[in-house]
Amino acid sequence: MIERSELLIQNLELECNKAKTLIEPIIGEFTLRTICETAMGTKLEENDARSKEYMTSIYNMGQVILERIKRPWLFVECFYYFTQLRKQENALIKILHKFTTDVIENRKVQFKNVDILSASIREKGDEPKRRLALLDLLLHFRNQGASIQDEGIREEVDTFTFEGHDTTSSGIQFALLLLANNPHIQKRVAEEIRNVMGDSDRQFTYADVQNMHYLEMTIKESLRLFPSVPIIARKLTTDLRTASNYLIPKGTVVHVHIFTLHRNPVVFPNPEKFDPERFSPENSRGRHPFAYIPFSAGPRNCIGQRFAMLELKIAIASIIRNFRLIAVDKLSDIQPTMHLVLKNSTKLSIQFRKRTYTNSP
Repeated sequence: MIERSELLIQNLELECNKAKTLIEPIIGEFTLRTICETAMGTKLEENDARSKEYMTSIYNMGQVILERIKRPWLFVECFYYFTQLRKQENALIKILHKFTTDVIENRKVQFKNVDILSASIREKGDEPKRRLALLDLLLHFRNQGASIQDEGIREEVDTFTFEGHDTTSSGIQFALLLLANNPHIQKRVAEEIRNVMGDSDRQFTYADVQNMHYLEMTIKESLRLFPSVPIIARKLTTDLRTASNYLIPKGTVVHVHIFTLHRNPVVFPNPEKFDPERFSPENSRGRHPFAYIPFSAGPRNCIGQRFAMLELKIAIASIIRNFRLIAVDKLSDIQPTMHLVLKNSTKLSIQFRKRTYTNSP
């Protein structure tokens, strides 16, 4: 993740002093490459044709799913089966499954008759506490007798990769937008980063990031205003009586509008204001745990939320450490729209300027 953040900074340095930079392609590539390496232990190389095909196929698969969601009649499988969209989906699935299957087979050959945990640590150098890829852990548990076949391993890796990159990309983009439009908050984040890191240009450590408390408050407030997944659905397992005395029967599929929930003025006064102090320890005390659910809640909450928060922190801290963000898109012009994740109606742009701590915003 740290290595990928350094490549992200290199890419953004090429954008310095431009009138504006579209951030979605740059941030999206960063999150996809990061999660592929985390999930599969495989780097998507810049000039590798198969890597590019895989990245393009993931994006196109998201578009196919979105198109089907927009057309309720295609929910009926017998109608959908004969459409061009279904043919496109099948072709994309074939590409995605082939890539993941090949990676699994390569890892199995690599770790044949070798303890995966110790081999993975050795191959990654002199960092014995570095976390293993999800794929390595699944193969290890299978070798230890867990009942999981190659197909199950592939499904877990595919799910983690597909669902984890676009959501995090959305979170980073909206956080950068809010910081660009609130230079006083951006300044405070930059000051905290410098207080933790000093004048050193060393890489972040996990402990460094955990000590950036105001940064975490800022990210939480950004996810309050712009949750990456603004709507979720749950099927009731029991009858539910609402506060307004409506009875919702067992078996009903209920949609939870997180975007609206996070703007409840009773819980969050002046809800449209971007105010990280809402998430200070004293202001968070006593708040209902389900009043703020950017990663859902309960037994089906986001399994990758700790990973996502760490990636958000590292990416945003790296960017603010190196660049001043200047607003191009104003908050008053933002029109959030629902795709598979929350996006703006038009692609977001920001100006990047090299940060010098004598003229920080």
